[in-house]
Amino acid sequence: MKHRRIPRRRAAVVGAGITALVAAGVTFQSANASEAPQASAPETLSVTAAGKLASTLLGDLGTDAAGTYYDAQAKSLVVNVLDEAAAQTVEEAGAEARVVENSLAELKSARTTLTEDATIPGTSWATDPTTNKVVVTADRTVSKAEWAKLTKVVDGLGAKAELKRTKGEYKPFIAGGDAITDGSGRCSLGFNVTKGGEPHFLTAGHCTESVTSWQDSSGNQLGDNVTSSFPDNDYGLVKYTGQVDHPSEVNLYDGSSQAISGAADATVGMEVTRSGSTTQVHSGTVTGLDATVNYGNGDIVNGLIQTDVCAEPGDSGGSLFSGDKAVGLTSGGSGDCTSGGETFFQPVTEALSATGTQIG
Repeated sequence: MKHRRIPRRRAAVVGAGITALVAAGVTFQSANASEAPQASAPETLSVTAAGKLASTLLGDLGTDAAGTYYDAQAKSLVVNVLDEAAAQTVEEAGAEARVVENSLAELKSARTTLTEDATIPGTSWATDPTTNKVVVTADRTVSKAEWAKLTKVVDGLGAKAELKRTKGEYKPFIAGGDAITDGSGRCSLGFNVTKGGEPHFLTAGHCTESVTSWQDSSGNQLGDNVTSSFPDNDYGLVKYTGQVDHPSEVNLYDGSSQAISGAADATVGMEVTRSGSTTQVHSGTVTGLDATVNYGNGDIVNGLIQTDVCAEPGDSGGSLFSGDKAVGLTSGGSGDCTSGGETFFQPVTEALSATGTQIG
């Protein structure tokens, strides 16, 4: 069934798709001059194949595209578009089209307004392609006066945004895979990487901001910081100096591990798993991209992956992965693994690019 419930409202649009995905070629059906092309049923796709198809369609559709997400239940790619002509192109390529009201330019403008008028500690916002809105969330520390201010700003954005409240408190998880420590604070190792042929590992930037030399849980020397980026981003790079093994894998805390062969960009709807030294292994789904989180004290981080996977202090820096692909580094969130919560992750692909490293 095609999702064409929202009438199109004309708007000047700019920009590309919500997700950055690997490009792949797609052959579109061609139409006879006397016969209109017939839309094909949505294809059954893996999340990786859906990402490749999304990248191609977003490039071909240009400003008529308004984001994508993966429907894990139907195993199909859903592409938001602004008109019926674009919808037909999407369906001919084997994806599901959904005509929506808000363009990416309008959603980007809404985010700019929030940045200018609603920078309040304990808040986050992320573009949600499933609702075609910017979802703004306030944690329990946001006061009545601040809530009123948020409400006014969000109401002023009309159908482009919605406001929610979470019972938890947004905070970086200080204390991911295996535990890493300096003897006083604890975080989690994200992914082993190489730089110039030498072994390093990635973790959270808010961890490497406060700790410079790392040990494992047994006190064995691991390495020293090379790069740290926090706030705005949340990644740190550590060079191994100790004589320890550093395989490209993630601890599953059941006596086994998951081999990691590379990195992948997240897409909304992607099923992911997180490993951390406090709560070990938990799974869930990517719910938003390009999220902004205000942890307070001026610590605002942008461009994060939002998920419904739980985490707790000590899981910071830990691994978010999908199959054998690295996806994110645990940044922070709200709630816990008893009552549930939401967690934000630094995209691994960005960290790899910025630090000049590679998985393996």
